[in-house]
Amino acid sequence: MKYIVVAFSLLSFFTFNVSAQQVALDKVAVIVDQGVILESEIEALVAQVKRNAIANNQTLPSDRALRTQAIERLVTDSLQTQMAEKMGIQVSDPQLDQTITGIAANNNLSMEDFRALIGRDGIPFEVYREDIRKEMITGEVRRANVRRRIYITNQEINNLVKLIEEQGAKQAEYHLGHILIGFPPQPNDDDISKAKDTADRVIELLEGGSDFTRIAIASSSGPKALDGGDLGWMNINAMPTLFAEAVQGKDKDTLVGPFRSGAGFHILKVKDLRGIEIVKVEEVNARHILIKPSVILSEDKAREKLEEFREQVINGEADFAELAKEHSADPGSALRGGELGWNDPEIYVPAFKNALANMENDEIGQPFRSVHGWHLVQMIGKRVDDATDKRKEEKAYQLIFNRKFAEETEAWLREMRDTAYIEVIEEDISSAGN
Repeated sequence: MKYIVVAFSLLSFFTFNVSAQQVALDKVAVIVDQGVILESEIEALVAQVKRNAIANNQTLPSDRALRTQAIERLVTDSLQTQMAEKMGIQVSDPQLDQTITGIAANNNLSMEDFRALIGRDGIPFEVYREDIRKEMITGEVRRANVRRRIYITNQEINNLVKLIEEQGAKQAEYHLGHILIGFPPQPNDDDISKAKDTADRVIELLEGGSDFTRIAIASSSGPKALDGGDLGWMNINAMPTLFAEAVQGKDKDTLVGPFRSGAGFHILKVKDLRGIEIVKVEEVNARHILIKPSVILSEDKAREKLEEFREQVINGEADFAELAKEHSADPGSALRGGELGWNDPEIYVPAFKNALANMENDEIGQPFRSVHGWHLVQMIGKRVDDATDKRKEEKAYQLIFNRKFAEETEAWLREMRDTAYIEVIEEDISSAGN
């Protein structure tokens, strides 16, 4: 009995110490409305940025600057996650698995190889999996809230179509870096003057040879600050109008700015550009049957139902179009036998687009899950679309939509951030890094 008591005492001692260590690691660092950000989340994001910097042979600013940017990223993520909960937006495990399988397939990897690749980057696969789930959820939140803020007139479309025709449907693309010296909410003249002084100092540092990525991480208020301000490749007509006017005709490695918008002072760097490209898009025509799981129809039963339909069509026991008319929960296509018409695959949600990418003409794929439910898809045909008048209008609309979506997303995130209750619980200065 004495040994049992001693063992229990030792176990209690170790359990107490482990618990104490966990509390120390996972203390609340920031309160964000109804949620919190843990210290361990901030440390994990900073560590990820440092790993990426090492992999890319990139220098970084101080730990304090990295921490500030990490907190801003996590605050934005938390606000979007909380909004998703209010809106009832969820991503089921089957839907998540389907998406990750699609990511692996797009990289020509089996799931086993893909898991190994993620592991080599030092990321547990379950952590990666939940990051993808969060990314899918926040993407749906942004689309739902930002799309309704966008209005596009026929005049805007016609003007851009005319420009595309003048350029022979050929568009320049720019790889941009971006630094934003932001204004506080409702800035006064003094705030604007201070931001301008900071922007001027930043451009002086950059013109003096300072590293753009490092300065962006340390100083930018833009949504891509933690990525070194990298906006990636952008079509001249898809980027914000203010940016397009600033960079048009500029050469590689040119610094542009600072110039002012409602958000603050912007500095751009033309990291690269690629020449004139002909606009050609592969379109697909497919038909599908959509089954939506419900309280009385489980995920497994919905999938099994579509598997039965697939066998019936392949064996000649049923007609796909008739099954779609009778069973599909997509009212827009059901009356047409499930046919969706000729479309750019980019208009579809990721799971649907990925499924189409791997299908041949007349093929009936395996059932898969998207945000809308379970799908059974038959590929009717593929074609490369030339620059018809209709395509020019669709292309113009999409370019304008992408530009306005980017602009409105930044404005929406800023508004949400400005109206939220955020309390940063200050850490011990002695352990705050450099």
